[in-house]
Amino acid sequence: MNKIIEVSHLIKSYGNKQVLKGISFGVDAGQIIGYIGPNGAGKSTTVKILCGLDGSFEGDVIVDGIDIKKDPIAVKRIIGYVPEVAEMYDVLTPLEFLKMISALHELDPKIALKKAKDMLHHFGLSDNLNNRMNTFSKGMRQKVLIVSGLIHNPKIIFLDEPLTGLDANTVIMVKEIISKLAAEGKTIFYSSHMMDIVEKVSNRILLINDGIIVANGTFDDLKNQHNQSLENVFAKLTGDEDHTS
Repeated sequence: MNKIIEVSHLIKSYGNKQVLKGISFGVDAGQIIGYIGPNGAGKSTTVKILCGLDGSFEGDVIVDGIDIKKDPIAVKRIIGYVPEVAEMYDVLTPLEFLKMISALHELDPKIALKKAKDMLHHFGLSDNLNNRMNTFSKGMRQKVLIVSGLIHNPKIIFLDEPLTGLDANTVIMVKEIISKLAAEGKTIFYSSHMMDIVEKVSNRILLINDGIIVANGTFDDLKNQHNQSLENVFAKLTGDEDHTS
């Protein structure tokens, strides 16, 4: 299959601390990749590099045929990004914020406004369209952030712990959205330390620990290789088996 993301010998350091230690992997177009690992393993650092937000790395990163070091703006045009925490100009209303995002992506203003209202309605924010976001809860802000990452119909979607602060019904809705986007041929890179969610939505898993990819395959592959549940495979490969005792 066509590789839409190609990462080769990726190294990233902060001062003397090496966070990513020469990782390599590829992602086929249309796949949902679950990128899991313990906190501090290098997940968010990888995602920021893939999104063109951090160009100070060694190695090669190609996204949809584009060398991200040479043209990060071209990559940003075709991706959506939903981080766990983001600065959202919270003196704006959701509609003002989404109008700004739509303008950055050069969307038709009328079409973008209708889409923004529709998506916010589905997330239960119809009564809050014109309220300042500095009055919003963490979950409400996260809903707006998810809409902002999808409103321009991106080809590749990066989700970095996107469910933080969301209620159970919204989590179900987001999982359904991910499934529908995948059915439309979108590529989704889902980074999380929550294995239960990742297992339900992903075609394949990349497990990173201490800056190294320690597993790469489907969940069935990993379970069969280690003859254990996914949780125990995770614990075994990340050196955190104490919980079993």
